[in-house]
Amino acid sequence: MTTVSEHDDRPTREAIIDLDALRHNVRRLREVTGVGELIVVVKADAYGHGAEAIARAAVEAGADRLGVADITEGVALRAAGITAPILAWLHGPHAAFGAALDAGIDLGLSSVAQLHRVIAAARDRPSVVPVVQFKLETGLSRNGAAEADWPELFQAAAAAEAAGLVRVDGLFSHVSNTSTADDRAAAVRFERGVALATEAGLAPRSLHLAASAAALGEPFLRYDAVRLGLAVYGLSPFEPTEDAGRSADAFGLRPVMSLRATVAAVRRVEPGTGVSYDYSYRTSAATTLALIPLGYADGVPRSASNAGPVVINGRRYRVCGRIAMDQFVVDVGDDAVAVGDDAVLFGDPASGAPRVEEWAEAAGTINYELVTRIGPRVVRTTRERS
Repeated sequence: MTTVSEHDDRPTREAIIDLDALRHNVRRLREVTGVGELIVVVKADAYGHGAEAIARAAVEAGADRLGVADITEGVALRAAGITAPILAWLHGPHAAFGAALDAGIDLGLSSVAQLHRVIAAARDRPSVVPVVQFKLETGLSRNGAAEADWPELFQAAAAAEAAGLVRVDGLFSHVSNTSTADDRAAAVRFERGVALATEAGLAPRSLHLAASAAALGEPFLRYDAVRLGLAVYGLSPFEPTEDAGRSADAFGLRPVMSLRATVAAVRRVEPGTGVSYDYSYRTSAATTLALIPLGYADGVPRSASNAGPVVINGRRYRVCGRIAMDQFVVDVGDDAVAVGDDAVLFGDPASGAPRVEEWAEAAGTINYELVTRIGPRVVRTTRERS
């Protein structure tokens, strides 16, 4: 058995983030959607890609606004020197609205109670007029003001805006992507909300209903703005089994993340050797096993055991045996694989890497989850030509 050299300075576990691909995707999505406002969603550490670097590159490429779920995500971007407009839209009962106002973060609100809390936080900041957008519940059954509450919400907002206590900048919602009919029904509800807001005296600048799937698949849902998350990272929001015309390639998008690790050990074994927990894999012949130091602690799903694809030295293999917390094993047969070689789990297929969707299929999940779940032990390394 051989082990990795202590003098190899490459990261053992690495997610390579291609910022040129990110910029390309932002510009391409601007062309495809044709909207006036492009909101690039960088919640959850930019879907696992690293929020600060992604936010900077997205703004450089023309993003008009950044979207986050939590106020703390927006505050962190401000602390990193990001000055672009930021909208935060998911708030618990103790959300730090004061911190959001101090950081100049616009707030997506889902209730009259939240509106009152924002106005109360602004009383201690007389020079600040909160900028808010209202999230309307239009059929997804998640956050957002219920339709029965819209008249009270809009009347309260109009009165507060008239008093100079708040500025209502937009209305938005989200769709289920279940079918065109379901999404059209959500749009009808949304437009009912827009009409009620207008009747109450509000004049929201920005209306947005579409995230990546709706923005690419249902042009009638684009309105004034679109919120783009997964597509910005070069991945298609549609299932791989669907129409090939809706693949990332078809939209002209390039994957931003590649996941690799350094082969940590190589072992020659005899036929019938059990591999990893439960011996769910036994070798059928004398063979070579390569140890890859990535596991479910790093976001590699255990459910992809005996199935996930891996490329080493340009040749494709698959995981053999159970994926453990820190490591998994690849049976490379009689191929020449050495400690220190690169093992690529997914990335840009143009480079020969497996697609992240192959891992998603192996794990019974979606590409969104695979990139977002990559853990903190995996070093994010940004690459760009400039």
